[in-house]
Amino acid sequence: MAAHKDLPDYTVPSLTLQEGKDVAAILQERLHSLNDLALTLKHIHWNVVGPHFIAVHEMIDPQVDAVRAMVDATAERIATLGVPPRGTPGAIVAERTWEDYHLGRASTIAHLGALDEVYQGVIASHRKAAADTETVDTVSNDLLVGHLHELELFHWFVRAHLESSGGELSTSGASTERGAARKAESAAKNEA
Repeated sequence: MAAHKDLPDYTVPSLTLQEGKDVAAILQERLHSLNDLALTLKHIHWNVVGPHFIAVHEMIDPQVDAVRAMVDATAERIATLGVPPRGTPGAIVAERTWEDYHLGRASTIAHLGALDEVYQGVIASHRKAAADTETVDTVSNDLLVGHLHELELFHWFVRAHLESSGGELSTSGASTERGAARKAESAAKNEA
């Protein structure tokens, strides 16, 4: 009995308790990431300034709403698997594997540059989670794939502001959100 102490009391039909626990753990990481993304997007919405303010300010709110819906669906799937979802700020901070968003009040282009890096990280991790659930739980996999459709669309919206008419991405080669913000601002100044 002690060996099963950390397993849920139940999970969905056709999954073992261990599989339910493992899938829930994968989804919990995604829940933290999506909660963090929703907060980051709202932070950006409040802190963008300069040219194109209204366009970026208004572009972000539908993304916040969609990501919040992803959060809810992910948490409900975790609960369906028989595991209590953790959505508190303390759990996010304690368990996340990424740094907090660094930009405060900044230009629209700087925030979009940083957001390009944020979306790259979220999408790459979501793709790994989708691959990790593909053969174990098609329902959780389908949930993650559906999220990817929207996340990649939002990423494209962001990148459309960062792409030159020649198709070059101003954040190309950046590996941090601060670096991407600097590259995006530099490219915008050079185009002006």
